[in-house]
Amino acid sequence: MTDAIPAATIILLRDAPQLEVLMIERHADTPFAGGAIVFPGGRIEPSDGADEWREYCDGVEDVPAEEFAPRVAAIREAFEEVGVLYARSNGALVSNKQAAALNDRRKAVEDDDRLFLDLIKSNGLRLALDALHLFARWEPPVRGHDNMRRYHTWFFAAKSPDGQEAREDGNEATEAFWAAPSAILSSCDAGERKAIFPTRRNVELLNVSGGAQEVIDFAARRRIDVIVPDIIERDGEHYLTIPADMGYPITEQSVKTAFRG
Repeated sequence: MTDAIPAATIILLRDAPQLEVLMIERHADTPFAGGAIVFPGGRIEPSDGADEWREYCDGVEDVPAEEFAPRVAAIREAFEEVGVLYARSNGALVSNKQAAALNDRRKAVEDDDRLFLDLIKSNGLRLALDALHLFARWEPPVRGHDNMRRYHTWFFAAKSPDGQEAREDGNEATEAFWAAPSAILSSCDAGERKAIFPTRRNVELLNVSGGAQEVIDFAARRRIDVIVPDIIERDGEHYLTIPADMGYPITEQSVKTAFRG
């Protein structure tokens, strides 16, 4: 059995005025979830847990040790994939102008994740770990994922930094767009978009809240355990299911559609 790859993703939220979430569409040729819409994110690299990071992060004392590297990774991936930077300069989150000035460094960081710390240090910035809020943790079952990558994923919710614009990288992310959770679900139902099982369930969970702060408050009240879906058979058809007591409004989906969107 292959161990799940540790990963982190960030759910960027805004009220415009209704709740919207930033999604990206992955390039059709990417090995994982090609052509599907996902939240920005990726694997947690060894450099994300480097001790030196602690000198350049806000909120370290309030972050559980096991969440430290996942939060750094989530912020790094948001910068790489959509150009949004959760970092502070002189106590304030960086502006769109400051983030845009670092845009040409995104590809270098994507190619060598260790350069992210150098970028933060050389620009006098501090990562805003305290801007992220744990929203969910998922790990796919082994069964049903033969020859497929499995990721143990940390999901963090965060309000989008005021004024910062999303800029898809054109590589792994071919499109970045803001949409209400209800609109995302409707586009998937209509076959205009596709979303894999964990993404779909978490968009549905976002849809029970009316605004960005409500999402964060709801996550703080909810019990957050690692969700490992199970596969059951009913009437000759196989379904992916998740526990009914984790707050998700829909807890199962046919395997026929769950792995492809």
